[in-house]
Amino acid sequence: MNQLKRYLGILWIALAPLAIYYLVKTAASEIAAKPVIDTKIQWGVFVIIFIPIAIGLALFGYFALKGEYDHLPERSDEISD
Repeated sequence: MNQLKRYLGILWIALAPLAIYYLVKTAASEIAAKPVIDTKIQWGVFVIIFIPIAIGLALFGYFALKGEYDHLPERSDEISD
């Protein structure tokens, strides 16, 4: 199971910049198709909100790849140990 977590970490790291690329590409094409201020604001907000989410996805993948999630505590009293 730990090996699966590490492989999925690679997937999450690769998925984050790919998702940002497609979001920016879609935003650019939508703004070019209808260049009014409403469209620019809408897609600008989408891009600004999504980029930190994608960075978090990449960080999650990095920590999974490094093995940070290999052992997770099962009970809340194990956290303080």
